[in-house]
Amino acid sequence: MNRYDLTIHQAHQLLKKREVSALELTKAVLEHIAHVEKKVHAFVTVTADEALRQAAQADERIKSDDLTPLTGVPALIKDNMCTRGIATTCSSRMLENFVPPYDATVVEKLRDAGMVMVGKGNMDEFAMGSSNEHSAFFITSNPWDLARVPGGSSGGPAVAVSTGEAIYALGSDTGGSIRQPAGFCNIVGLKPTYGRVSRFGLVAFASSLDQIGSMTRDVADSALVMNVIAGYDPRDSTSVNYPVPDYTKSLIPDLKGLKLGVPKEYFVEGMQRGVEEVMRTAIAKLEELGATVDWEVSLSHTKYALAAYYIIAPSEAMANLARYDGVKYGFSYEGKNMWDAMEKTRGYGFGPEVKRRIILGTYALSAGYYDAYYLKAQKVRTLIRREFEEAFERYDALITPTSPTVPFKIGERVDDPLQMYLSDVCTLPINIAGIPGLSVPAGFCDGLPVGMQILGKPFSEEVLFRIGYAYEQATGWGERRPQLEKEGK
Repeated sequence: MNRYDLTIHQAHQLLKKREVSALELTKAVLEHIAHVEKKVHAFVTVTADEALRQAAQADERIKSDDLTPLTGVPALIKDNMCTRGIATTCSSRMLENFVPPYDATVVEKLRDAGMVMVGKGNMDEFAMGSSNEHSAFFITSNPWDLARVPGGSSGGPAVAVSTGEAIYALGSDTGGSIRQPAGFCNIVGLKPTYGRVSRFGLVAFASSLDQIGSMTRDVADSALVMNVIAGYDPRDSTSVNYPVPDYTKSLIPDLKGLKLGVPKEYFVEGMQRGVEEVMRTAIAKLEELGATVDWEVSLSHTKYALAAYYIIAPSEAMANLARYDGVKYGFSYEGKNMWDAMEKTRGYGFGPEVKRRIILGTYALSAGYYDAYYLKAQKVRTLIRREFEEAFERYDALITPTSPTVPFKIGERVDDPLQMYLSDVCTLPINIAGIPGLSVPAGFCDGLPVGMQILGKPFSEEVLFRIGYAYEQATGWGERRPQLEKEGK
C-alpha cells in the first residue's frame, strides 16, 4: 500500500511502531500532491514548508511517546478556516491576500494534537455552492470522472481525501457542504450537531446553519477526528457545553436493537433510478446487520426545507458579508469617493453566486417583505425541527440518500441556479434542524459514487458512527479508490 493511501488509524500504527516517520509520510503525500494536483485542482495553497516543519516536530513527539492518533498525520483544511500566517481566501478575490493573525479553534486543537497541515482546500466562494464551480480561482474535478463536479462547497477537501492528497480534512457544512461532496467522492463526511464543534475562526456564511466537521476515508477516522475537534469553546457563543465521549467506543460491527426509519420524502421525484437502487440495497444490508427498518416514515414538512433555506441562508449571508467594504481588510478598490470605492470593491471582489445570494437576502429582509419571507421561513424551520424531534422519539436514526443523483457534469447546472440548489435537497433540512448527519459510501451507479446519509437526534454522533461503521465493515465500498493513473487521466 502507498503511504499516501493510508487511513488515520493505519498511519498512527505505523508511526507508533516507528515503521515510518512523520517526515517520510509527509514527503510521500507531498510528492503525490505534485503528481495528481494538476489533474484535480483540490488545493488553493500547498503548505509544503509548514508541513515538513510540523512533521519534524511530530517526529520529536513520537520519539518521546507523546503522540495522539493524529500526530504526524497529513491533513487539509478548507480555505474558510483561519490559519495563522497562512492565507485564508474563501476561494474569493475579496480575501485573495488575507493572512489571518490567529488560528480557528479547530486548527488550534489539531495543532495541539500534532497535525501536519499540507494545505488549504479549494471551495465554492464563501462556501456558497454545490459543485465547486463557484471558486474564484479554478474548478476542482471529481477524481472518479474528471469531467464531473466533486460537489460543494467542500469539494477541494473531499477530492484531496479521495485521491490521497491528504489523509483527512476539515470541511464546513451550511446546507450539505461536507456530506454532498463526501457522497460524490466516495469518502465519509460528518456534519456534527450545531454547537458541538466551535465555529470560532470559521469565516461566516450563515451563522445559524454553519458547522465544521470531518472528511475522512472511513468511519473510524471520523470518530478519531471528532475526539479532537468536538467540545465547548467560550469564544463561540453558539458552542454547547456538553460532555464529549470517546467516539471510537461506538464502533461496533452490528446493529442489533436499533430501530431505523426511512423517510419517504427523501426519495424525491427526479431521483436517479440507479441511486434509488443502491439505497434500497444498502438499507436491506442494514436489516441484515440486525436493525429494524420502517419504510413508512413521513416528514411532511421536508418539501418546504429548500424554500426556507434559500430565505434564511442568503439573509444571514447578506448580513455577514456586509463587513467586506474595502476599509478594514481584504480587497479594496480606490474609488472617486467612499461610496464609489465600496460599490467597486464589492462589485469586483465578489463572484456572481455570492452577489446572487446577497441580493436574495437583501430582498428577504427588506421593509415590507421581512414578515412575508424571513419570518415565515423561521416558522417553517421550527416545524421542520419539531418533526425531526417527533421522529427521533420512535427511531434511533433516519436513513436517506445523500444526494438524489450521482455527480453531474461540470457546466451542466452552473447557469441554472434552481437545478443547482435542488442537488442539496436531501441535506438542507439537517442544517435547518441543527441535527447531526453522516454520509458514508453506499455503492456505485454507472461507475460513480453514491452516498448514504444517516441522521440522528442532537448529540447522537455515537449512534451515527455505530451505524456507519457496521455498514462499512459489511460492504467495503469506501475502500475503493479512484484510479487516476491507471486510466491515464
